[in-house]
Amino acid sequence: MQMRAISELFDETVLLVPCQADACTQGEMPLTGYNLRIQPLRPLRGTGLRRKAAFPGWLLMNAPYILRAFRQADAVHAPIPGDVGTVGMLLAHFSHKPLFVRHCGNWANTRTVAERFWRRFMEHNAGGRTVVLATGGASEPPSAKNPDVRWIFSTSMTAEELTACGRTRDSPQRDPRLIIACRQEWTKGADKVIRSLPVVRQRIGSIWLDVVGDGAALAGLKQLARDCGVADRTCFYGKVDHGRVLELLQQADLFVFPTSSEGFPKSVLEALACGLPAVTSRVSVLPSLIGNGCGVLLDNDSPESIAEAIVRCLRDPQAYRPMSERALATARAFSLERWRDTIGETLSRAWGPLKASNGSRAD
Repeated sequence: MQMRAISELFDETVLLVPCQADACTQGEMPLTGYNLRIQPLRPLRGTGLRRKAAFPGWLLMNAPYILRAFRQADAVHAPIPGDVGTVGMLLAHFSHKPLFVRHCGNWANTRTVAERFWRRFMEHNAGGRTVVLATGGASEPPSAKNPDVRWIFSTSMTAEELTACGRTRDSPQRDPRLIIACRQEWTKGADKVIRSLPVVRQRIGSIWLDVVGDGAALAGLKQLARDCGVADRTCFYGKVDHGRVLELLQQADLFVFPTSSEGFPKSVLEALACGLPAVTSRVSVLPSLIGNGCGVLLDNDSPESIAEAIVRCLRDPQAYRPMSERALATARAFSLERWRDTIGETLSRAWGPLKASNGSRAD
């Protein structure tokens, strides 16, 4: 959806992306855009050291396609982290082509050699015709070393979707439904929500939890639900498409997301857009999103603290409806069109006009 939005800024966009013929398509959607063309690349397989060892051979096999697209392009968009984005970033840098580096991960997370390299490169080179935007948000700029590195929010919802999904909610009268939607890794916090359920049930009785998304932790989370005695009230949906995520959010009563590490979580905005109050941790941009009255920010992530925040949201009708209203108002400020236009204005200031009709052309 973001690539479709970015393609609307240019005359033509060529997307170089590894493609797998045998990939599972469950929960996926077609990639479309304005004059957007896909250049398939062979996938780089393996993990860890095996993947690193295979990288030179992968690059050699794909070099003809990458170089041909690179020579024909007027500018390069390099999403980071990623193998293809890294190659494009370096090619544009050393050939002095206009470069847009969009850091899509957690800017504060620089644990690996690759993460330290990407951050050092962006902080050293941002400025002039090299535009660097870091996904996230805070009162302080991303980099103390280079003020040309700037924040950009992340979203998946158009203004039309924000209007269609939004409805002000009243607190549920019975059988409330919690939801967490994200890639299911241990850092995202679904395990903490599951551990809080027995405490919540003691306070308010029957309650449901929807766990949406696939990931390495999914099997462990299912076992944890059984161990905690809440498997009968926990629904695991795995990987679903964007429309189904919105449907599940609209059926829920509270979004719970005690994550320990984030950039700018789109799932939180999707929940707010559906009028859901949220219980989240105090990381990254979440204090500014939730702290304005959309829900409750956790002081710690113990099961007791999470349960207390859940009960506080669900059992106070006079507080629940204003939180729902504030959630809708907050989400409307983060449409996909605004995201696209913010990027377009930033690129235009650095590169000049982005379309041939305005006297230039960029791909």
